[in-house]
Order: sequence, then structure tokens, then C-alpha cells
Amino acid sequence: MRKLIIMATIALLAASCTNKENAIKAPITKPEITIQGGRLTPEALWAMGRINSVLPNEQANQLAYTVSYYNVEENRSTSWIRLAHEQDNQLVTDNEWVGYEPAWWGNDIAYLNAGKLFIKSNRAKGKGIALKGFDKDIDGFLLSPTGDKIILIAQVKTVASTADKHPDLPLASGRVVDDLMYKHWDEWTETAPHPFLCELKREGKSLVVSNIVDLLEGTPYESPMKPFGGVEQLAWSPDGKQIAYTCRKKSGLDYAISTNSDIYLYDLATGIHTNLTEGNMGYDTNPSYSPNGEYIAWQSMERDGYESDENRLMICNLATGEQTFLSRGLDTNVDSYYWKDNNTLVFSAVWHATSRLYEINLQGERTCLTTGQYDYVPAANTGNVYYCLRHSMREANEIFRFEQGKEPVQISHENDNIYSQITMGEVVPRWQKTTDGKQMLTWIIYPPHFDPSKKYPTLLYCEGGPQSPVSQFWSFRWNFMMMAANDYIIVAPNRRGLPGFGNEWNEQISGDYGGQCMKDYLSAIDEFVANEPYVDKDHLGCVGASFGGFSVYWLAGHHDKRFKAFIAHDGIFNMEMQYLETEEKWFANWDMGGAYWDKKNKIAQRTFANSPHLFVGEWDTPILCIHGEKDYRILANQGMAAFDAAKMRGVEAQLLIFPDENHWVLKPQNGILWQRTFFAWLDKWLK
Repeated sequence: MRKLIIMATIALLAASCTNKENAIKAPITKPEITIQGGRLTPEALWAMGRINSVLPNEQANQLAYTVSYYNVEENRSTSWIRLAHEQDNQLVTDNEWVGYEPAWWGNDIAYLNAGKLFIKSNRAKGKGIALKGFDKDIDGFLLSPTGDKIILIAQVKTVASTADKHPDLPLASGRVVDDLMYKHWDEWTETAPHPFLCELKREGKSLVVSNIVDLLEGTPYESPMKPFGGVEQLAWSPDGKQIAYTCRKKSGLDYAISTNSDIYLYDLATGIHTNLTEGNMGYDTNPSYSPNGEYIAWQSMERDGYESDENRLMICNLATGEQTFLSRGLDTNVDSYYWKDNNTLVFSAVWHATSRLYEINLQGERTCLTTGQYDYVPAANTGNVYYCLRHSMREANEIFRFEQGKEPVQISHENDNIYSQITMGEVVPRWQKTTDGKQMLTWIIYPPHFDPSKKYPTLLYCEGGPQSPVSQFWSFRWNFMMMAANDYIIVAPNRRGLPGFGNEWNEQISGDYGGQCMKDYLSAIDEFVANEPYVDKDHLGCVGASFGGFSVYWLAGHHDKRFKAFIAHDGIFNMEMQYLETEEKWFANWDMGGAYWDKKNKIAQRTFANSPHLFVGEWDTPILCIHGEKDYRILANQGMAAFDAAKMRGVEAQLLIFPDENHWVLKPQNGILWQRTFFAWLDKWLK
């Protein structure tokens, strides 16, 4: 149950999950849709273009960006790369083609299509020049600054299959497992991504790699690290003589119980690997060299096993070896960053439930660049002009640019046709007092055309993670505007255990799943119901996924008849089984406090005494349980057991199970089925 970073990244992962498959079929283009009734529908949501990245090029006076479209009937997506220039605060498309993960190479564009790499002129039509000399599918790439080398990311087999061990049993499906981490996220662990260093040169009209070196040859280690790491976990030095890469050089049980990854520096001349972060026990990820090569920056967590430790921005003076905690005093996570120039970095961080952009110099002096009820994702600068992605609970990603001290200007308008046909609800921040006298920020999302003289059913939204922010995210599944369009008010509290309100607030949840965070949920809904006459207090619902699903299962046994309907997606039902079933054991050890068999461990015993399955005797409210059978973070038997328990208790219940989905729901038709089932259940009991 990973503390997932920013919800907007789900759109990118959902779009990329089928890119290799879709690129060899007829591409899906931007759909035209007419929306009846002026309210957001599941079909309209899946018709939206999903902008995933933006890469400006000052020299070419253009920018490249990616946008994905889905076809519900065909149950797949296509990712497009667009080249565009600005004109009158709008992007004008110069060229577009099917592909993903673009990168500028001078005025050329390198990109992936169906696991192959292509390079083309920014004005050329067609696919461009295909890379030759590499026989594996390419997951990612990083061009050297000197243009004569490239890093290619590809999967390497690390586990012998049954057929390898028993050639006479080629149809046997059994797996013999000897160590942990035999499964991860949604796959059986059989391969690891490795970085391959290659020489790169043009031969006539061909682009060829040679002298291929696997930097992790003969090891089971990952770089980038699964399940979500990409090429941001590697970097070239500006002179092309050194590669920095992220790696956790552990396997099996050691991998399963530790977050201790490091930044390694590989010297091309000597072939020596140097551990830059040796002695730091937590995550070290995402290295990046300053433009002059004098410094290297990376993100770092201090404590081993705590994947939601403060994500710090660190720098190292490569001449002296001095390391500096650059973001000290920020009291929240640095989520993503880049070098603006030799003395300045730009990064994003959540504070008070919005993701803001900041500048910080090498002396640690910070300036906040953005304001308002938005989440910003940094992209790049061209001179003093910043480019970024922006989204909120009322809008999906669009591309913005701005200069410091000026308001951001929207330059992409991917979904204007859809927005022009619907009315969005209002989103209002509300500070509420908690049971321990603290102040908690809660988002209230109202239906479109809200009428305070009417009574509205209201939903308590329980966030997952558990330590992921309830910021101004736009989700293509847990979409607040969709809930509001169905005439529900949503109460979304930033309860204990969420970043953006200081580390003490964020860390309180560990080892206390059934404690203050649950009181915060109930404080949020109780205060709102007590003070707003337009809330139908007899028709309250409670919904959530992951830790939010755990929250729903727990509240079902402790809500004192507040709620009339529950929905839990991929939630923990039985804590003892979750401790053993989840693949990343460091999470269970840290958040649960230890093993349930350690009777002397008071924190662990408190955790397991609050397992939702122990309170099924108090369940009395209809509940919908949703789960994916490829979810190896929280196994599907948790949802099935919760459903079975409800039915055996005589409680109205429904189970929605997806054999082909993981901890998320990524396929279009499954997504629409999810939405239809979700609202049919709520409407049945709350309207």
C-alpha cells in the first residue's frame, strides 16, 4: 500500500501502460463528444485528453508535449507526441505522431514507440530514424550531452523459470519460490530493469549503437527501481564522463524489508562505481547534475524502512564531497525538481493541500512562485520563463507558462470542448477543529448549480497512501467533480498522516491506524453536518481506496450509525494477513509497528487490535467492496473476505472484482464499470 506521490501521476501511468501494445494498431485520435445535461459523465471523463509532460526548447522556439486519448469501445489508449509553438497565448501544433517519452536532442526529437527508439527532425513527418543494434525492448533512454553515447533501459531476466529448470515440463505453470519479493505491485518478479551504456553514431541514414555495456551485469538489482521508477533516476554529467544512477543493491528478504537505495557514480573511463550516499539509510533517488557539473542534487530520505520520511533535496559539491540538506526547514516533501541554472533549483512541494512551485538557491534561500487552489508540476525554464503542468479538482492537466511575479498563463486547451459543455462544482477550503485541539483543512466540494435551500446527500472521502496529500488533484477515477455532478457534497479532510502540514502531523499516523486519524475523519463530517442545514444528515456515505479502503472497513465497525452506505476499494480488512501478504515488508514493519506475533511490542499489538475484521460484529450498514486480482500490494482476498463477512452477518453487500486490474483501475471499460457500480450503490442507499 504505497504512499503514492501525486494523484496526477496516475494519468501518466494509466496512459503508458498500454503504449507498446497500442502503437502497432491504428492510433486513437481525439474523440468528439456531446454531453447531455451539462454534467460530467464517465464517458466524458474517458474522452478527455491527458497531458503528461512538456519539454520546451528555446533554441527551436518550440515545445514538445505528450497527450493520451482513450477509446472505450476498443479498450485501449494512444499516446501522441506534439510539437508546437506559442502564438497569442495558445499552442499551435507544428507536427504530431504516435509515441511516448520524448526528449530533445538539439533540434531533433528522440522518442519511444512500441519499445523501439526513434530519432527524427522536429519538422519531419513519419517515424524518423529507428535505432539499430539493440535487440531488447527499450523502457527508457537518456542521451549523453556529447551526443555520442546513450543509456538504454531494458529488462534483464533475473529468475530462472520452471521451463528453464525443467525443460521437459514446458507447460507446467507452477513456480518454485525460495525468497521474498517474488511478486511486486502487479507482476511476478522475473526481470529487473538495467541501464545499458552504448556508443551512438549515425551510419548513413541509420542510427546505430555499439559497445553495449550493462552497468549492472550479472546482478538482480534494479535501476531504475520498480515499480514506478523511470529515467529520472539516472543522469549524465554535463561533460558526458560520468553517469549517476539510483539503485538498491539488495534482493530477496533484504530488498523486502529495506528502503535503503543509493546514488552511484559510474566513471566511464575507469568503469568504477562509487557510492555517493553510502551511510544514508533511507531512499536516495533522482540524481541531477548542475549545468556546470560542479554539483549533483538528489532526493533523500533519512530513515531505512520509512517510505514516507521527509523527502529532502540534497546537493553535493563534487570537488569537496560536502553534502548539504538544501531544503532544511521546509517541513514537507520535495516532490520533483530541476536545475534552473548553476545556482538555482526549482521544485514542487505540497503545503496546506496545494502543490506549489519554489525556487531555492545553493544557500538554501527559498521563494514560493505560485499561489491559488492548484497543484503545479515543474517542467523547465527557457530563460526567465517557467513552464509547468497545472491541475486542480476542477480541471485536468494543462500546460502553463509564467514569469516570476506574474500570473501563470494557460497555453494548452486540450479539453475546452468538454469544459464548455459542463458546469463544475465549487471547491471551498474549510478549517476545522479536531478532537485534540488542532486545526485541520478540509475540502468541501459542492454539486454544480448548488442550491442551499435543498438537502443533499454527503460523502466522507477517505484518502489512501496513507501519507499522500489531499491536494488539488484531478483523478480519472476518484473524481470529485464526477461525484458532485451526481448531486453529492463531498467532505475531503486532510486528516492526520498527510504531508503539507508539517512532519509531526504527517508522521502521527504510523502505528496508530485506528486512532487520531479516525477521529479526524469523524470530526470533519460531524462538524460539517452540524453547521450546514443543506446536508441531509440521514443520507451520509463514506468512500475510500487503499488506506482509505481500510478506513471504510474500520469505520463500518465504529461509526455509531452515522453512515447509510460504504464503499471500500482495495482496502485492508485483516491486518494480520496484510502483514504477511504485502510484498514491500518495510511498509508493514514501519506502519504497523512490527509483527503481530511480537506480544511485547505495544505499538504492533495496538495496530493489530484495530484490525477491521475484529469489528465485523458491529457492521450494520450496506457496503460495496471493490478489488483487483492483480493487486499484490493488498491482495484481493481482503476485499473478498470483507464481502463474505458482510453477507454472513446479514448486511447488504456487493462485490466488484477485477481479474485484470492491480491496485488501480486502468482499462477504460473497467473504469466506466467502476463509475457505474460506484454511483448505483450510492444512489440505492442515499437517494
